[in-house]
Order: sequence, then structure tokens, then C-alpha cells
Amino acid sequence: MIGSALVGVRMRPWAILCAGLLSCLNAKAALAADCPGHPDALGTSRTLVVDPREHPRIGTMQYPETLPLEDHEVVLTFDDGPLPRNSNQVLEILAAQCVKATFFEIGHMAQAYPEGIRKLRDAGHSIGTHSQDHPLTMDRMSIERARQEIDDGIASVKTALADDAALAPFFRIPGLMRAEGVEEYLASQGIQTWSADFLADDWRHISSSRVFELAIKRLEDKGRGILLLHDIQARTVAALPRILAELKARGYRIVHVVPATAERPATPTEPQQWQLHPPSEGVAISHWPKIPTFVFADADMLPAPALSDLEARDGASTAGPEGRADRFAHGVPLPREAPWPRETLLPPDDAAAILPVPAQNVFDIPEKSLAVIGPAPHRPKPTGLEMMTADAGDSPRRIRGKPHSGHVRQAAVHGTRHAAVHGTRHAAHARRGALKHLVQVKRGSV
Repeated sequence: MIGSALVGVRMRPWAILCAGLLSCLNAKAALAADCPGHPDALGTSRTLVVDPREHPRIGTMQYPETLPLEDHEVVLTFDDGPLPRNSNQVLEILAAQCVKATFFEIGHMAQAYPEGIRKLRDAGHSIGTHSQDHPLTMDRMSIERARQEIDDGIASVKTALADDAALAPFFRIPGLMRAEGVEEYLASQGIQTWSADFLADDWRHISSSRVFELAIKRLEDKGRGILLLHDIQARTVAALPRILAELKARGYRIVHVVPATAERPATPTEPQQWQLHPPSEGVAISHWPKIPTFVFADADMLPAPALSDLEARDGASTAGPEGRADRFAHGVPLPREAPWPRETLLPPDDAAAILPVPAQNVFDIPEKSLAVIGPAPHRPKPTGLEMMTADAGDSPRRIRGKPHSGHVRQAAVHGTRHAAVHGTRHAAHARRGALKHLVQVKRGSV
């Protein structure tokens, strides 16, 4: 671990590299001493000291910052304990590999199994809190209720530890149901909010093999970061030995995170180290460089062109292809005149505008002789009976041509048609009767 003499000093890149190499050498020496009897153990490569007030929220699943890890460095975290049946097995697996992790404990679980909390402390793991009752509604509950969940969980774990200094100011929101009010309250109390960089989905109903596959695949996609697991799950207990063995086979290293104190200052870091993918010189960035401000020693003004520079010196002009005159000034053709008329100068403001008085004949309108329009002579309308008697011998065509009004003309036509139809039917009936009588007479004579 880097000495306290480097605290507060902004280190150059080469100094950071040297310090990292030194810490790795010290870590390897420490592994041999801290893990006797396990020469092939994964071990803990280094201890990272963080100040929660400088970086109050970490984990790229929800926040722009994460822990300042190097490539192939992993931080193991476990939630929801302690549960003796499974949590004790997790502690044994970690101890066999000399691995240190961070546990986020639930308040009522600490009340039920206080000895499990003390086992974490005695094994040297970091202990944070995970609320009192693990509600999955902290993003919707009132801030007063959320404060009670946070404060009660901290109090329960402290009571189980019987040592306030053994509790780290680390907190993970249940279900990662973040809320701005909750995060602001935690930051005001000097507590660091932890999210994660990748999950293994070990709280779902999946096999331990699937937990192992997801943990390794997502870690390979990230390259480094915070892994979230649950020590209360049996599938996690079954998958953990394989996960640790695969991490060692692929060259990954375990980092233990502890909070800074007065006796243990924070590990010196650069701001870009807290980003999972910090910008580099080989990657384009979205920010334009700032324009430098120049100071000119001699600010000479260029002379403005005079109007005479645009006029032809010799007044010569040449005719264009269509007979239009083209003017030249200094051998350069001038623009042609616009087809619209030139603007005229307006009279000065003090000049009174005098308009001509209109002549009298402008308002005279010549009168024309108009034809006298009078009412039409009154003609009595004939009745339907008169029309039928007067026009009984006329055909419907002739009746339609009579100068009657619309309704009367239609009635006359209808009446004439009715009479004609009935007359035709009567004549036909009479002929049929005569023929029938003639037939009967002939039959009688025969």
C-alpha cells in the first residue's frame, strides 16, 4: 500500500505507474505471508482506501464514476446477509483463497444473527449496510421513511458489532432502486452509495453454472469493476469456487476496498481513474478545444476602398455580345446596372409636400337614359275545369305549350292525360263487347 507521504499530492503518470508496481510487489509479498498453506491461492492484490465525501456515488450501472481500478482488477461485494447456512460457507471459500470482500448487511438479519456480523469483522472484510428491512420501494417512499430505513439498518449492524469503527460508511440501496433524495441524504451523512459495474443474476431462479457463466462473461465485457453477489443464496455458494478459480486462470486480481480515516488516508488517484473508460488521446472527444485569445502588437487598419477605385479611368466601354455596354475599372468589368429604376432622392423633411388640387370634372358622373321598367299586366289564372273544357281537344304536347303557370299547366296536363287514358280504355272495352256479341250471334245462327 502506498505510504501516507503521497496523500494529497497530485501524482504524475510515471509516479502512479511506479507506485502501482510497488504496491503489486508488496501485495505478492503479503500474499505469501497472509495465506500460508495456500501457495496457489488467488489472494488479495491490494487494498484501496477511498474517501466517501470525495466520491459519494460509484458503480457505472447507475453512476458516471466507479472505483479507480486498473485493468483486470475486481472488487467482490455480497448483499442481504448474514444467513448462517450460506454466509458461513461463503466466508470459508473466501478464506481458502485469501480473498477480502465487501458485505452489505440488512439490519433485521444482523439482529437475528449478530455472530455472523462479528465473523465478517474478525475475517477482515469490509462491512456496509443495506437498510433495515430491504424494501424495494426506496425510489417511491417518502424521504422520512427512507431515512428511517437507512438509520435503523446502521444502528442494528453497529449493535451487532459492538464497535462503531468496524462499520464502513458504505451503503447499497436495496434492489438498486435509486432516488435523488436518498442519495443526497447519504452524501450529507458522509456515506458512500455503492451500485455495481456488473451482476451475476444470482438472486434469480437459475443454476449455479449460469451464475458462473454470467459473472465471467460480464466481467470480460467490462475488463474490471465491481461484481455484485448475494451470500444468502445457495447457488452463489456453489458458483463461487469456480468464479475465483477462473479469475485466477484469466489473470484477474482482487482489490479490497476500505474507508479512509485519520490514521489511514485515501489512496492518491487521478480524476480519470474513477471513470470506467476515461478519454484518451487516441479517442475523439465531444468537447471542442477552447479558442486561444491572441494579443496583437500592431493592429493596423487596412484602408477602405474609395468610390473612385470602382470607376473607369478612361471612360472606355465595350459593347457586349448583345449590344450592352460593359464598363471596366482597372481592367476589371463592373457589375451591370439593375433593370429597375434608380432610387430618387426624397425631399428634405422641412419641405412641405404640395399635391395638385383635383379638377371638378373628376367627380362628375355622366348620366345615361335608362329604360322604364313597369309591372306586368295582371292575368287571372284559369281553373282546372276551364282548362279541361277549353283544351279538351288539344294534345298533351299542345297543353304543355300553353302560357299557363307551372302548377296549373301540370294539372291540365295530368287531367288531359287522365281523360285520354280513360277514353281509350272505354273505347277498347266497347269494341271488345261488340265483338263478343257478334261472335255469340254467329254461334246462335249456326
